[in-house]
Amino acid sequence: MISYEPLFQTMKKKKISSYELAKRGFPRSTYYAIKQGKSITTNTVNQLCSLLNCKVSDIMEYIEDNPNT
Repeated sequence: MISYEPLFQTMKKKKISSYELAKRGFPRSTYYAIKQGKSITTNTVNQLCSLLNCKVSDIMEYIEDNPNT
């Protein structure tokens, strides 16, 4: 599964709120979709990397699914 936890850690580290992302042109609806764990496009990942001046690994990470669940 893909986790967006690195995004929230990056935002906290850079002291950038969801409000600040919205002011920079990032859609609030997309931000809330990410908060709910929904999938996003590579264009969205690109936009976040550009806005936050970070790498893809600072936005998301792969966590292996537990095959027993």
